[in-house]
Amino acid sequence: MHLSHGRGKRDSAGRYGLLLLILVASYLVSAFSGQRVTDDVQVPLFAVVLLLALRNSPLPGRWSSVIAVTAVVGSGLAIWGFLTGTQTGEGAADLWKALVLLLTAVLIVRRVLVMPSVTIQSIYGAVSAYMIVGLMFASGYAALEHLGDSDFFAGQQPANTQTFQYFSFTTLTTLGYGDFTAAESGGRSIAVLEALTGQVFMATLVARLVSAYRGPARPAPPLPEDVDGPGDDEDRD
Repeated sequence: MHLSHGRGKRDSAGRYGLLLLILVASYLVSAFSGQRVTDDVQVPLFAVVLLLALRNSPLPGRWSSVIAVTAVVGSGLAIWGFLTGTQTGEGAADLWKALVLLLTAVLIVRRVLVMPSVTIQSIYGAVSAYMIVGLMFASGYAALEHLGDSDFFAGQQPANTQTFQYFSFTTLTTLGYGDFTAAESGGRSIAVLEALTGQVFMATLVARLVSAYRGPARPAPPLPEDVDGPGDDEDRD
C-alpha cells in the first residue's frame, strides 16, 4: 500500500462523499421507519451504492457494465422476493443485499488502497466500507433468521432490520452490550467473525489512513530579509 501525504492531483474517480451520505441516510431510514418500508428502500439504495462504487473504481473490460446490469436485475428480483412475504423470498432477498454490499466493500477498499495519496476522499471511502461491512453482516443475520429453522436471537428478542443492524454494529465495534445475543452456534460464529473483521479493519486501514492524512500543505512562510541595524555601514567600513 503506497501512502503519500497531501492531496495530490484530483481525479474523477475516488469520490466517496455522496456514497457515505447515502449510507448514513439508509441507516437512519432503517432505524426510524417500519419493517416493510425499510426492506423496500434498502434494496434500491444498496444498488445505488454499488453503482457509485463502480463509478469510482472502474473495472477493466466490460466487467463494470456486466455488474451494473446484474445489480439492477438482481435488485428487482430481491424487491419481488420481499413482496412475496414468504420466508424463502425474504431470506433470498437478504442474501442478495449481503452479496451486493460485499462486492461494494471490495470495490471501495481496492480503490482506496491504490490511491496515489491520502485525501479526505480516502477517509470517506474507508468509513463507507466500514459501514457497509456492518450492513452486510446485518443482512446475513436476517437471512439466517428467514431461512433457518429457529429464531436468530436468544430470549425471544424481536428480529427485524432495526435489531439486526443494532446487533451487527455493536458487534462490529466490539461494544457488546449483551441485550441481543445469537441463540445458535452458527449465528455466534458469524458474530465472532464480524468482531474480528471490525478490529482488523479499524486497526489497519482506517487508522493508517487517518494517521497518514495531513490535509493540504501550507506554504512555507517567507524568510525575513536581512535588516541593517544602526552602525552596520560603519562596521563594514
